[in-house]
Amino acid sequence: MNLDRSGSRIDHLNVAVPDLATAVAFYEPVLASIGISKMLEIPPNATPNQPTAMTGFGLAGVKPYFWLIDGGTVGTNMHLAFTVDTRDDVTTFYRAALDAGATSLLVPAMHPEYHDDYYGAFVLDPHGINLEAVCHRS
Repeated sequence: MNLDRSGSRIDHLNVAVPDLATAVAFYEPVLASIGISKMLEIPPNATPNQPTAMTGFGLAGVKPYFWLIDGGTVGTNMHLAFTVDTRDDVTTFYRAALDAGATSLLVPAMHPEYHDDYYGAFVLDPHGINLEAVCHRS
């Protein structure tokens, strides 16, 4: 049986970073390589409950679902994986991340310890977040 492993019930995710400008400069080209666009920039104090600047990324014309929040501390062992459609997309993400200054953790490869069709690549972003692109299709 070929399961659809692409679904998620997470609507959006905020990731606090110590330097928003550095994070956006890294994530903008990396995420664009897999079809995720910078969609929204919110300045500090735009609302009473949002004292810091935020930048949202997502699918153009849909909504931002991945937010970078300025002035925060990255948690230990933080990992974030983006689902992509093809194994070539995994390689494209990996190369874009390295070009943007990421450190390689694991080159694009099969990871059968997760499931038979799991193909992913892992990098560390400039703030130490373990990023991955994963394709769940053969």
